[in-house]
Amino acid sequence: MALNLSQKQEVVAELAEVAAKAHSLVAAEYAGTTVEQMTAMRKKARESGVFLKVVKNTLAARAVAGTGFEVVKDALTGPLLYAFSTEEPGAAGRLIKEFAKTNDKLKAKVVSVEGKLLPPAHVDVLASLPTREQALAMLARVLAEPAAMFARAVKAVADKQGGGEVAAEAPAEA
Repeated sequence: MALNLSQKQEVVAELAEVAAKAHSLVAAEYAGTTVEQMTAMRKKARESGVFLKVVKNTLAARAVAGTGFEVVKDALTGPLLYAFSTEEPGAAGRLIKEFAKTNDKLKAKVVSVEGKLLPPAHVDVLASLPTREQALAMLARVLAEPAAMFARAVKAVADKQGGGEVAAEAPAEA
């Protein structure tokens, strides 16, 4: 369906707003993908905080102008599906990688993170980034480990200096 000028301006404004807030962009070739596969991908994208849209490359190039994704303008050729990660940097990469497993026609063509254009193979690296919850869990483990080591050391010293005698007397009283 052809868009008139005002509709094109709305699409460019919407994409520019998303691109300004997004952490990463993955553009993938989608030719040959079925409607059911695209519907499932859109549903998963909404759940995982990914803005997914199929637009003309000229409109996408205008939308990313002035954002960190301006570096991708020259790589936008052919029919592309644009996936912007709005919540976590790796969400778009995980989405494209997951759906590319079941659909050999879906191939990442452009990957961009923080104003850098990366090769399409970096979609795997982007997909392997931890989610926010995973990163916070890793940080908590790292922060808790010194305290746990200290507690084990104190317990070992207490056991060595006679703390074990108190534990042996307790059953005798019962």
